[in-house]
Amino acid sequence: MTDRSGPPDVLDDDGPGPEPGRAEPRRRCHEWQDPAVSAAAARTLAGADFLRAIGDGTLPPPPIMSTLGIFLVSAEPGRVVFEFTPAEFHYNPIGSVHGGVTATVCDSACGCAVHSMLPAGAYYTSQDLSVKFLRAVTADSGPLRCEGTVLHLGSRTALAQASLTDVAGRRYAHATSSCLIVRP
Repeated sequence: MTDRSGPPDVLDDDGPGPEPGRAEPRRRCHEWQDPAVSAAAARTLAGADFLRAIGDGTLPPPPIMSTLGIFLVSAEPGRVVFEFTPAEFHYNPIGSVHGGVTATVCDSACGCAVHSMLPAGAYYTSQDLSVKFLRAVTADSGPLRCEGTVLHLGSRTALAQASLTDVAGRRYAHATSSCLIVRP
């Protein structure tokens, strides 16, 4: 039995190695900044300005972005683009990127596309998310882009879509999301 009393990212290098049939452990560490800083700014900045401030590093990104290795590439009213490069740490037990990772990227693109159209003080929450997985995502897929666009923005609800593609334009997933809008 492994001693789990120390920090989870520190491995005992003095041991004999993995048991037969087990792989060598891999290690990944990440950092994040206080999410309250960005949350406070979200109440005072228009949506597109808020997202651009995250993208250019003026505001810290949400912790989920460093956890999954997602980067905001661009934000304009009604459209956002995220990128991530699939890696082993995204894998499910059968050797491909977990669908929850793909869904998270798509949910972020849909929601942030909606947020990019909101005035200061307004916010959204996802009401639903429908993701269609079109092909397997693996570490061999290379960098992927997820573009989120707003299809409809009403006073209380919005509809957005996201498309996850590789550099050759092959689509890996498509998502739609309804968002509830809360205005000041």
